[in-house]
Amino acid sequence: MSTRDNRESVIYRVTWVGLAVNVVLSAAKILAGILGRSGAMVADGVHSLSDMFTDIVVLAFTRLSSKPEDDDHNYGHGKYETLATIIISLALLAVGGMILYDSIRNIVLIAQGGTLPRPHAVALAAAVLSIAVKEILYRYTIRAARRTDSAALQANAWHHRSDALSSAGTTLGIALAFFLGEGWRIADPIAAAAVSLFIFKIAFDLARSSLGDLLERSLPREENDRILRIVCNDPRVRSPHRLRTRRIGANISIEVHIRLDGRMSVDESHAITKSIEHDLRERYGAGTISSIHVEPIKRD
Repeated sequence: MSTRDNRESVIYRVTWVGLAVNVVLSAAKILAGILGRSGAMVADGVHSLSDMFTDIVVLAFTRLSSKPEDDDHNYGHGKYETLATIIISLALLAVGGMILYDSIRNIVLIAQGGTLPRPHAVALAAAVLSIAVKEILYRYTIRAARRTDSAALQANAWHHRSDALSSAGTTLGIALAFFLGEGWRIADPIAAAAVSLFIFKIAFDLARSSLGDLLERSLPREENDRILRIVCNDPRVRSPHRLRTRRIGANISIEVHIRLDGRMSVDESHAITKSIEHDLRERYGAGTISSIHVEPIKRD
């Protein structure tokens, strides 16, 4: 099995596991929220439903992004994975917005003299179970994301983590409302509102990073410096310049000009550029796209 096929297989397996867990967990949380009379628990269940959506997005876009280059996509289809990450970040923003809206509505209701029903123990139990399940799913997914260098899988992992944190806030709010009486029932919507702000932060961070890749942002300066050091491993290479770098999904593209002795044969200069390309692939992966332009050293 090729590296590309293995990467795709890992992403599919991890995402299908997440999808199966989210189907069961979201149904259980929404049911527990309804039966347990907890608005925060229902909102938490809706958050898990959004995780199902992002799992489907990852599955669809991974297949697209793993396709090799063709006549219409000379640099491959890696940007589809970046697009998937942006879609996931938008889903997170929508989820955070729904949770915040519902929380503010309940807080205003209490401020105007209204009351919220006392949540039942089933809602509290569901919230505690959700924290454990989603944290395990986050750790499982983030390990796979780092192993495959998948931005979409990493975004999905953070969606799992945001669900775990949402459940943590929900647990706190339900516990206060359950154990401390009517005066503390406002804790349920306040906890949900606080969690929504954290979800917003995750969404903005993911969107900012992915938009940078779509807009052809260069790699960080320290990474460009490392590339130049690799290019100059051969002492015959002089004055590397016009370095251009960018991300294409999980891969990177590198363009650089180098200067070589003008009396060098074509075969020899070609061997040097092939050696540099090999070193770059060793450092950045087999999918690295590199283009090295050779110029003769100017002599007085």
